[in-house]
Amino acid sequence: MNAQEWGARLDRVSLKLGHQDFALDCGFERGKVTAVVGPSGSGKSTLLNLIAGFEAPDAGRVLIDDRDMVGFDPSERPVSLIFQDNNLFAHLDIFTNVGLGVSPSLRLSSENKAAIKGALERVGLGGFEKRLPSTLSGGERQRAALARALVRQRAVMLLDEPFAALDPGLRSGMAVLLKDLHEEMKNTILLVTHHPDDIRRLADGVVFLSNGQVLYQGRTEAFFAATHVNEIRTFLTV
Repeated sequence: MNAQEWGARLDRVSLKLGHQDFALDCGFERGKVTAVVGPSGSGKSTLLNLIAGFEAPDAGRVLIDDRDMVGFDPSERPVSLIFQDNNLFAHLDIFTNVGLGVSPSLRLSSENKAAIKGALERVGLGGFEKRLPSTLSGGERQRAALARALVRQRAVMLLDEPFAALDPGLRSGMAVLLKDLHEEMKNTILLVTHHPDDIRRLADGVVFLSNGQVLYQGRTEAFFAATHVNEIRTFLTV
């Protein structure tokens, strides 16, 4: 694949954290959803942290839209993140939590406020602006986190097991919402998940990690057919 077709890329990245070594060389197709999967401790969150800027490689390059991110702080990168715990501030209402995605100082123009209101409506939280996170269900809190990512309008979205705490019905509904929003935004999405159903429903491609290295990179259909690889077969049958 040509360089201009990668939305994000780890170019021969190496990193040592404690006693674990990571050697990551992989790309994520622009405008597509890539599932980042593998057993616990394989390096999935570390991969996201490298792209987001929370970790810096010992060697190699982190590129977003073919631009080297060396020297760019997390806040300066064209990246939005959604975590399993949704990272909402408990003492702030939902409107304010989403507004932080636009301006950490909460200096919001009328256009910003309209965008926040529109994002909340888009994820099914219209009228929830003054609610506190504690009054929302787990699925509603994840929708608020997704609204915050929407108003940021970043080229790359990183999702670290965003549906893990949801029951199967809510999980399926969030997957449909994410797919619909992605079709509108055409952003590059990296989705960390342990669930094969998420991969089937959402992912155009898969990066499979094992022991800090990329064991597989390719299309989703080929991933599910790669049961001759012991680690992949184990992941798909657990």
